[in-house]
Amino acid sequence: MTDASALPGQPRGGALSGPATARAVNVLAPNASAMTLDGTNTWIVAEPDSDLAVVIDPGPLDDGHLRNVVDTAEKAGKRIALTLLTHGHPDHAEGAARFAELTGTRVRALDPALRLGDEGLAAGDVVTVGGLELRVVPTPGHTADSLSFHLPADRAVLTGDTVLGRGTTVVAHPDGRLGDYLDSLRRLRSLTVDDGVHTVLPGHGPVLEDAQGAVEFYLAHRAHRLAQVETAVEDGHRTPAEVVAHVYADVDRSLWPAAELSVRAQLDYLSEHGLI
Repeated sequence: MTDASALPGQPRGGALSGPATARAVNVLAPNASAMTLDGTNTWIVAEPDSDLAVVIDPGPLDDGHLRNVVDTAEKAGKRIALTLLTHGHPDHAEGAARFAELTGTRVRALDPALRLGDEGLAAGDVVTVGGLELRVVPTPGHTADSLSFHLPADRAVLTGDTVLGRGTTVVAHPDGRLGDYLDSLRRLRSLTVDDGVHTVLPGHGPVLEDAQGAVEFYLAHRAHRLAQVETAVEDGHRTPAEVVAHVYADVDRSLWPAAELSVRAQLDYLSEHGLI
């Protein structure tokens, strides 16, 4: 068995559902898959002494899960006052409209199509509920509308799919762009260096105790994959499918369609920079 402290980001062991920091509780959605890992992490975030809470990413349209999120908050003496989305993929956002019905909350997101209410989210926004402060950090790349939420009081960041608790994420071409994603990773690294963030609360997988280590690993991984793709093209592997078969030969074939999205993003990036 591998020691978690030796893995990128030092993933926390134990059950994924439950308290993660003084202000964040995870309710794991029952939608485990090769792409969603153990399932979607739905985060309930609140000040310990407040009766108001924020939910980030209600998850899939699963009434049992959505009601479990409400029940978990109520058992802790919290009323859900606001719903936020990290991005619009269905495993994070499909249940948002139904969750809004259950809780009477607004839904705030970067993408206007996902909002319920007049307010959206934008870079530099600070969301305050019941004394809680969440700072909106734009982190496009996985998707164009991807956001992260900086939770200063816990020295934590909620990353959606930008950084996962295990493995690496997909740059979902054509909506996702590699250049944007690399910039987003650098922005997250700045949070760890300049703002003292040490904990990643991801959209899937376990909590990461070493935020800087996780982001540095992601940056190194992307640089390595990009070099592999560039070499594969130089060796005559021209189509995205050919590059995937060559570069991702050691990866489960069921993940190749997702890998092809990232490869297409990498090929675009290399072309834009005159490298192929």
